[in-house]
Amino acid sequence: MVKFGVIGCGAIHSVHCDALQKIAGATLSGVFDLVPEKGAATGSKYGVPSTETLDELFSMVDAVTICVPSGLHAEVGIQAADAGKNVLVEKPIDVSIEAASRLINACEQNGVKLGSISQHRFSKSVRRLRHAAQSGEFGTLLEGDAYVKWYRTQKYYDSGDWRGTWQLDGGGCLINQGVHYIDLIQWIMGGVKSVQAQVRTAAHDIEVEDIANALIEYKNGATGVIQGSTSFYPGLAERLEVHGKHGSVILEGDKPKLWKIDAEAAAEGLYGGGVLMQPTPSLHLHDQTDEVANAVNDPTALWGEQHRLQIEDFALSIVEDRDPEITGRMALEPLKVILAIYESSRNGGARIVIQ
Repeated sequence: MVKFGVIGCGAIHSVHCDALQKIAGATLSGVFDLVPEKGAATGSKYGVPSTETLDELFSMVDAVTICVPSGLHAEVGIQAADAGKNVLVEKPIDVSIEAASRLINACEQNGVKLGSISQHRFSKSVRRLRHAAQSGEFGTLLEGDAYVKWYRTQKYYDSGDWRGTWQLDGGGCLINQGVHYIDLIQWIMGGVKSVQAQVRTAAHDIEVEDIANALIEYKNGATGVIQGSTSFYPGLAERLEVHGKHGSVILEGDKPKLWKIDAEAAAEGLYGGGVLMQPTPSLHLHDQTDEVANAVNDPTALWGEQHRLQIEDFALSIVEDRDPEITGRMALEPLKVILAIYESSRNGGARIVIQ
């Protein structure tokens, strides 16, 4: 039984606590928050101790999940690693490559596991799309797009003094809301080579961006678009589009709205099959079931289940002494893309090559 502690009792902590109550082989053993009242309320809700110090929590657990503001992830994670505890941090891994690298090095030097939350990678449809993209089903990959057009009020940003700040949030709609789908599209397409971007603050009184647009060049030569916002009322479902020589796939909210891949049909006629005015669930696949129909009741698309699957994988990585499915080093990749977008915008949309 892997004993977990949850650090930080803000907006996301309950998802972690709920998940830990549903995982065989793992248990929630304690919580900590800098505001004692918040920690006490969480401890009371879940029937576990709320400790007065991090050291007290560390003495009770094998691993921690870190749910503090993004700019504190490395600081708190290094304390846990130095105490010999395995570390799972919420997204992003931190707000700078330097801080994230310090956390990675601390975990490696102390011989503990490090993972970073990117729970949408555990969606059945996302994993199926990644396999299709990387196995050659699309033929030549041509384009990979990610759209996260959400809505947040000014009250949302005013609800915490860290929200919408460079120091603790690390940015705005990209690094907070968009990071999940930026991670997905770079993972599906096989990595980002360069970006050209423009970001701006248009609808909120915050330090950071609430609209972002970027042109992407992938390592395999494909191109793409990343759009993010917290300004677009009422907020739209997050969307991935992948296009290849043999077909196209569209996911919305981790569910396929269009899945049409067929090498033979794509080569027919002068104009293909005509323009699809509405996404259609019909497929022309020789040996596959209907991806759209099968996704209707997909439990991995439900909120909370992907966190449970990732935390379960992290617990198993400790028991089995292997890397978790999403390591700290993997979590550097979406952070590099986001920071390159910010750099490009500061430099008038210049092309930034990602190292």
